[in-house]
Amino acid sequence: MSETKSVQIPEPAISKLFFADTRLSWLWLLIRVYVGYEWLIAGWGKFNNPVWVGSKAGVAVTGFLNGALAKTSGAHPDVSGWYAGFIQSVALPNASLISYLVTYGEILVGVALILGIFTGIAAFFGTFMNLNFLFAGTVSTNPFLLLLQLFLILAWRTAGYIGLDRYVLPLLGTPWQGGKIFKR
Repeated sequence: MSETKSVQIPEPAISKLFFADTRLSWLWLLIRVYVGYEWLIAGWGKFNNPVWVGSKAGVAVTGFLNGALAKTSGAHPDVSGWYAGFIQSVALPNASLISYLVTYGEILVGVALILGIFTGIAAFFGTFMNLNFLFAGTVSTNPFLLLLQLFLILAWRTAGYIGLDRYVLPLLGTPWQGGKIFKR
């Protein structure tokens, strides 16, 4: 039997510049704060609304989801059948819980991105929320925010460099390399 050799594919210079070079961390700061602000404002509006959080939690989500279900018909439906099934069997029966998850999720993603802490993880969860809004047939700013968040995920190493990640990540480390606190 022959041994399989490992091949290292070098990262292109343009990729290194945009996603691994701290000289462009100012660019990621601008993008990060903009996206974070959008999430924080959206979540804060929901937090102060009783149909999202409070005595009537779930009312707004139920209306939104029923609106999404109405978009499942026609030659080119805005909402796919598989997502309609998810809405009917999972989301609608848990509308109150989802209402809280969306509200607090938007606030947490916004704060994390603005502060630059766990930037890649926050951008991932923002992307997850944007995808769900898009699957539910809502366009609005979702595609643009989704695109910016995908870039933040790619730039996770430097996107929070002008932020708390600069200090937190060396302490905690990554799953493949321990930091000062969690040494391997």
